[in-house]
Amino acid sequence: MLVDRAGRRYPLDEPRWRGDDGSPLLVEPLPGITRDDVDTTVRSQWRYAAALPQPLGRRITLGEGLTPLLPFDVDGVPLSVKPEWFNPTASFKDRGTTVMMSALATQGVTEMLEDSSGNGGSSVAAYAAAAGIRATILAPESTSPAKIQQSRVHGASVELVPGSRQATADEAVRRSASTFYASHNWHPFFLQGTKLLAYEIWEDLGFRAPDAVVLPAGAGSLVLGFHVGFGELLRSGAIGRRPRLLVAQPEHCSPLVAAFAAGAPAVSPGPWSATVAEGTAIAVPVRDREVLAAIRESDGDLAAVPEAAIGPATFELARRGLYAEPTSSIVVPAIREFVRRGSLRPGETTVVILTGSALKASDAVGRLLTAT
Repeated sequence: MLVDRAGRRYPLDEPRWRGDDGSPLLVEPLPGITRDDVDTTVRSQWRYAAALPQPLGRRITLGEGLTPLLPFDVDGVPLSVKPEWFNPTASFKDRGTTVMMSALATQGVTEMLEDSSGNGGSSVAAYAAAAGIRATILAPESTSPAKIQQSRVHGASVELVPGSRQATADEAVRRSASTFYASHNWHPFFLQGTKLLAYEIWEDLGFRAPDAVVLPAGAGSLVLGFHVGFGELLRSGAIGRRPRLLVAQPEHCSPLVAAFAAGAPAVSPGPWSATVAEGTAIAVPVRDREVLAAIRESDGDLAAVPEAAIGPATFELARRGLYAEPTSSIVVPAIREFVRRGSLRPGETTVVILTGSALKASDAVGRLLTAT
């Protein structure tokens, strides 16, 4: 069953993106799986399909998941890194989209609306094309042209919305009265896809949990995916503890950091400004309460990264062969801050997530290069 913040329950097979009270939905807690339930004959994240809440009649898959886990270090601190641009549309969003789109196809949805600052939209456009579902993508007018082009080439209708990322989300909710809204930030099955990255890291590490995961966050779908996935592994007895979730946001738009530091249960309005880390520029995350609670339950931490540090971090990664978009690159200065605080501890097993490729943010990287 699906459940909203008020505790109302809804059928899993009903096309629905929010509760009757307007709050986001989650799948009720599941028992999780063990290594015996992993289908090793499947060379994608669908090898963990036994962890999903129900069988899906149509699997809309492009071979997502099974990204490499590479050795990495920052200032001599040993880490491992997951470059998520090995996914089909070059970002982690494919992990959630494949499951969300499979659910929509199984439910008979033929037309949908999505809002995105780029990677989510291009992912939805690709999987909608694979599913034969008509997709309309709303995106901020400042979105990187490469991401908009990718969505259009896949056949989606893309409309650019003036103003902030939040203005685009508000416009999508307004239009949801006439077109089914399958937002990667709202739809509960998207989180059922992102949680499978927790299962994949568990298998990567020889069926062990890391001590910590470092990742960027805007709306926080990956944070919640890790919370759900590692929670299920804990419930099944496959791991003995949750990894700490260490989360980075750009200082120019860091509502989760501010709320966490204040001990608040939800974000508050702030004087946020534009950031080159466009994928994290979300002033009012839909699932703010759940994201903050997840970080606290993991004994995790958040850090705000100064805008001036994002360009150097992007080039630092690139000069080591990792061409990460600025949204991902904020993890590097965040790692240094977490080490300084003691949230990230040398000698532990820490996995760092690079969420998307700089090939999809070439204009932003070009501006950073010109400024150096």
